[in-house]
Amino acid sequence: MRQAEHDILQAKQRLAELRRKLPPQPFPDYAFRTWDGSTVHLSDLFGDKKDLILVHNMGKACNYCTMWADGLNGVLDRLESRAAFVVFSPDEPEVQQRFAQERGWDFRMVSPGDPSFNREAGFEQDGEPMPGVSVFYREGDQVLRVSETEFGPGDDFCAVWHLFDLLRDGPDGWEPSNDTRQASPACCGS
Repeated sequence: MRQAEHDILQAKQRLAELRRKLPPQPFPDYAFRTWDGSTVHLSDLFGDKKDLILVHNMGKACNYCTMWADGLNGVLDRLESRAAFVVFSPDEPEVQQRFAQERGWDFRMVSPGDPSFNREAGFEQDGEPMPGVSVFYREGDQVLRVSETEFGPGDDFCAVWHLFDLLRDGPDGWEPSNDTRQASPACCGS
């Protein structure tokens, strides 16, 4: 078992190296809507950083996406010490703001200003948003996507699955809920 864990860790390190060798993809400077009703562009989301982590979240209705966002909020200060961080969801800005306040989220959120953003980023299937992350790099006036990956049960972006995997019966049918006191039907990824 220890050897298998070591092999997986080495494979993950090789995967990270391969990702960094991919050619960057020039990306349009899409417009987004913010909580205060203003418009912000992709290039604006970097702030004073050269790197941007943009999470593609399916919105309030997805219990899985809420769980990922809860976890990412817990390490937000560490993420923002290295890169800009923002969560994109299809929810209207007012819905985002209300839900974020209820959950105690401190990260910035944006809504689509241009409906083709998620499709261009590869996080839309049959017209529905899909969860994941795009990482961008700003080089002068140009925005480049340098990496992306999907989110799903068992991925490296949510510690819950890895801790449940250590239990004798694993997750044992567990599903996340926006009300952490009870389980609820899954909306995605199971």
